[in-house]
Amino acid sequence: MIQDHRSRKKLYEKLRDEGNSKQKAARIANAAAGSSRKKVSKKGGRSPSYDDWTLTKLRRKAKQIGVKGRSTMSKKKLVKALRQH
Repeated sequence: MIQDHRSRKKLYEKLRDEGNSKQKAARIANAAAGSSRKKVSKKGGRSPSYDDWTLTKLRRKAKQIGVKGRSTMSKKKLVKALRQH
C-alpha cells in the first residue's frame, strides 16, 4: 500500500511537471494505480476534436470538469481551457 501511494505521488508530480492541471494529473495517477501509465492511456476510445464540438457541448463539458468563467468564453477560449484542464 505504501509503495502504491509513493508511485502514485511520483506519477502525479511528473504529470504536473509536464504541465498537466492538478485535476488531470490526479485522475491519471489514480487510474494508473496498480497498472502502467501506458495501459491507462490506451483505455479510452476516440472522440472528435473539441474544434468539431458545438458551443453548447463545450460549455457542458467545461461545467462538468469545473472550468470557471465558461459562460462568457468564446468557442476558441473554451477549447483552449478544456485542453489545458
